[in-house]
Amino acid sequence: MNTVLLVGTADTKSDELTFLREQLQAQGAGVLLMDVGVLAAGSATVDIRNTDVAAAAGRTLQALIDGGDENAAMTSMALGAARLASRLQAEGRIHGLLALGGSMGTDLAFDVAAALPIGLPKVVVSTIAYSHLIPPERITPDLMMLLWAGGLYGLNDLCRSTLAQGAGAVVGAMNAARAPRRDRPLVGMSSLGKSCLRYMVRLKPALEARGYELAVFHSTGMGGRAFEALAEGGAFCAVMDFCLQELANHLGGSVVSSGAGRLTGAGRRGTPQIVAPGAVDMVDFPAWLPVPAALQGRAVHVHNRLIASATSAAPLRRTIAAQIGTRLAAAKGPSCLLLPLRGVEQWDRPGEPLHDAEGLAAFIDAMRAAVMPPLRCIEVDAHINDDAFCDAALAVFDDWVAQGLVAPGVR
Repeated sequence: MNTVLLVGTADTKSDELTFLREQLQAQGAGVLLMDVGVLAAGSATVDIRNTDVAAAAGRTLQALIDGGDENAAMTSMALGAARLASRLQAEGRIHGLLALGGSMGTDLAFDVAAALPIGLPKVVVSTIAYSHLIPPERITPDLMMLLWAGGLYGLNDLCRSTLAQGAGAVVGAMNAARAPRRDRPLVGMSSLGKSCLRYMVRLKPALEARGYELAVFHSTGMGGRAFEALAEGGAFCAVMDFCLQELANHLGGSVVSSGAGRLTGAGRRGTPQIVAPGAVDMVDFPAWLPVPAALQGRAVHVHNRLIASATSAAPLRRTIAAQIGTRLAAAKGPSCLLLPLRGVEQWDRPGEPLHDAEGLAAFIDAMRAAVMPPLRCIEVDAHINDDAFCDAALAVFDDWVAQGLVAPGVR
């Protein structure tokens, strides 16, 4: 039986949690109900008491109550809940997460979700789902959220409908989930869509012919978070991290960021990584907002009604190059930087809207200066979307396989 970890504050939401337990059980799921409340005792029957959650954080519940600060108390409860959830998952006792909350419970739920591996279904039913209050870095890459309409206080037909959907979502996800077969070594790759970066079109069949599977991650913030988490967790035999725009966005102050840890996961793990500065010349911003002040006057490409990109100035490009060099220098495993000399994304070709020959030259000079031994840098006299770039990447990959640095493919 698949078991759901049901998380909520029994002191304020006992009726709702009891209803959710019933819905989950009616659909054939087991339930472990974790109480994370700190205000009072609730009427719901719980499996993991709030005293146990506090203890997992190294505190007592009474001490948290006596502190008189609900925010500080719930922060400690979030730590304890995350630790317990991680332990339960490692022991094979839970197969999905369903959390319920207002702003306080949602804040806690994000920590619990982050403690669980990618692929384990996670559903949060929240009064602030998809709100501007939620910073992107708090959202686990595979999190599902439902707006808890009309559910702030007490049960009613409207919120019962939402709660039932939440229960169905996590049970359906658990029942439909497929564990990765891992019958072939997996290569992780970062990219944007084919209109901007095209190397995966040629590299995917080439790697598959060599006995590998390729997973391509969309470098628009959440994709990079998933990529980094899986890389650090050892999911990849090697990575081809060819789109570093999320790093450029982070350094340029864009909201389209995967956080400060971009270009570090594979290095910390020691996973062989071939890296290229794809799309580092652009900084993204929401297309439905005015051009940010820092990007005023720069050339702009509007990709769609959600996202637009502006070229970055030479000082920022130098900063990006320095950060790439610093992060690759810290890697524990084999690293190789491919430096395409004729451009790093489709819209920077001559005649395209983001072409900036001086900016590209400034970046290349800074990148050369940032490469320190033992990092290997291969300059490719081609654009990143040219066949010559793919040939260079495959040459490095094949050499690492021959040396035994990358696991051989399975045909």
